[in-house]
Amino acid sequence: MHSCPWGRARWVPRVSFILAAVIVGVCVADSQPAYRPAQPYRPAAYQSYDAPPKYSFDWSVRDDYTYNNYNHQESRDGDNTQGSYSVLLPDGRVQTVKYYVNGDSGFVAEVTYSGEPKYEASYQKPAYKPAPAAYQPAQKPAYRPRPAYQPTPYPA
Repeated sequence: MHSCPWGRARWVPRVSFILAAVIVGVCVADSQPAYRPAQPYRPAAYQSYDAPPKYSFDWSVRDDYTYNNYNHQESRDGDNTQGSYSVLLPDGRVQTVKYYVNGDSGFVAEVTYSGEPKYEASYQKPAYKPAPAAYQPAQKPAYRPRPAYQPTPYPA
């Protein structure tokens, strides 16, 4: 058997110490996996967009050539809405509607008419009479019978 020059008792404690240090280092090392789970969902902070509505508008159409005369105006502040619109009716009067809504009161309208109705005399369409025929019927062809075949009599 061969013996080491420096002796067996000297290197065993050193190797044991190094081996123990490596084992302790592996155990103490970061044991967490390489991935991390996703962060839990947290919704964004709530922001209320429920500002009380507030607006105002108006528009109108006036064309005397085609007898179009309309307008509308409305304003709203929170739960209170008010407005009006008017229409030129076929009989010449102007219908105006004023309305309001206050919270839970519902739609309340006041309808007024201005002007006097004007009715034109009704137009009576003439009764239908068919026009006389613009053509003459074609002449009937003269029919001439063709000569009939007469068999020759047998000799008796």
